[in-house]
Amino acid sequence: MQRVTPQDANAVISADDFAQTVVNWQRQHGRNDLPWQQHNDPYHVLVSELMLQQTQVKTVIPYFQRWLEQFPTFTALANADEQEVMACWQGLGYYRRARNLQAAAQKVVADYQGTMPQAMEELREIPGVGPYTVGAIRAFAFDAPAAIVDGNVKRLLGRLFTLPYVVNKSTHDKYFWELSEHYTPTVNNRRFAQGLLDLGATVCKPRQPTCELCPLQKVCCAYQQDCVEDYPKREVKARIPTRPGHFCLDINGQGVVLEQRPADGIWPSLWSLPECKEAPQGKPLTRFKHTFSHYKLDGHVWVTSLPPSDRPRRRIEPEHLANIGLPAPIRKLLEQLNWDEVCQIQL
Repeated sequence: MQRVTPQDANAVISADDFAQTVVNWQRQHGRNDLPWQQHNDPYHVLVSELMLQQTQVKTVIPYFQRWLEQFPTFTALANADEQEVMACWQGLGYYRRARNLQAAAQKVVADYQGTMPQAMEELREIPGVGPYTVGAIRAFAFDAPAAIVDGNVKRLLGRLFTLPYVVNKSTHDKYFWELSEHYTPTVNNRRFAQGLLDLGATVCKPRQPTCELCPLQKVCCAYQQDCVEDYPKREVKARIPTRPGHFCLDINGQGVVLEQRPADGIWPSLWSLPECKEAPQGKPLTRFKHTFSHYKLDGHVWVTSLPPSDRPRRRIEPEHLANIGLPAPIRKLLEQLNWDEVCQIQL
C-alpha cells in the first residue's frame, strides 16, 4: 500500500483552499438549524455526539429534545436514576452510550463543577469521549482547532485523494487522522467541522453521491478519474450469523415478570423477559427478529413457568412499563400482546 502524505495531498488542494472551500459551502448549503447547533452548549454537543454514534440525524432529533427536557444539565443527568436514563434512551440502541453519557456527566460535575473542560488532555479523561468526540466538542462547543474523523470524513477524503486506505480497518485510521489534522484550520472550526460532516452526509454520500453539487468536484481525484464508486476502500466482512434466543413469558393479571440482564453482553443491565439457553417446557407464543452489530437474533417467546435464576426479577404492571429501561424489541413485543388472551393460556 502506497501511503498518501499531506505533501501529496497538497498537490491536489492546499490546506487553506480546502478549509475556505468547505467553510464557504457550509455557510450557504450546510445544515445550520439542527437543535444542538442553536446554543453551542458543551452539554448539548456531548449529548448529540453520543446519540449520533451509529444513528441517523433524523432519528436522533426527537430523542435529543426529550432528553434535554428530562435531563437539561450535566448535574441533572449526573443525579438521575439509572433506570430513568435507560428508559429515556430506549429505542436508540447501543445502550452503553447512555451509561457513558451519565458517567461523563458525573465526571464533569465531580471534577469540573459541572462545566465541560476545553483542553484535549482533560476531555480524553471523560468516559465515552474518544478522539472523534474530543474534536467535536472542541470544534462545536468552543470553535477551537480540532481534527475530526468519522465515516463521513473518511469517505470524503478517500474519494478526494483516491486513498488506498480501508475505512473499516482500524490500523488504517491513523492515516485518515494525519490528513484530517493537516487540513484542520485555526479559525472557523465550528463551521469547518460541520461542513465536513454535511458534505459527507448530503453530497458525498455512500451511494449515488451528487458530485455535481460538490464544491470540491474540480479537484476530486475520484471524480476526475471516473471511479467515485470505487472509493472509499472497504474490507469485505463475512456475513453475520443468526442465533436463536429463547425468552420466557410469565404473565398474569398483576403484570409480567422481567429480569435484569447482566452488565456485559447484549442489552446490558436492561430489564427483559428472562432468557434461557434452550427451548423451555411451555407453549410457543410468537417470534421476533433483531439485528445486532455482530449477529442476528431469532427470538422465540414461550409462555412458561420461569426457571430459577439469581438475577433480579420484578413483576411489572402494563401501565408501569414506560418507566422501565427495556430493549426495543421486547418493549414492542409487550406493547403488541393481547394480555387478556395470553393470561388465559393453560400450561
